[in-house]
Amino acid sequence: MNLNISGHHLEVTPAIRDYVTSKIDRVTRHFDNVIDVSVILSVDKLQHKVEATVHVRGKDIHVESIDEDMYAAIDALADKLDRQVVKHKEKLSEHRNEAIKHQAVAE
Repeated sequence: MNLNISGHHLEVTPAIRDYVTSKIDRVTRHFDNVIDVSVILSVDKLQHKVEATVHVRGKDIHVESIDEDMYAAIDALADKLDRQVVKHKEKLSEHRNEAIKHQAVAE
């Protein structure tokens, strides 16, 4: 998995980089077919915005979170991203199970 972390109007410190990395690793525990992750951290006055784009085989998942605290925004993003990835994984397994079911009926 390639992880790209960049900042917009913000310098990405090693502490923030480690925190984002630890939160994104949670996604790979649920779904290990993640190819690429791009995270953009930005600050606009009092709002901290975190955007993430996860590239998996066949789909790009885009999530964003806005909060007054950067770490809270990263936590909310990780939760949203986790739900989206699990939902995508369930869709793949349902599709696979239906294909197997149709194949068994055809035989």
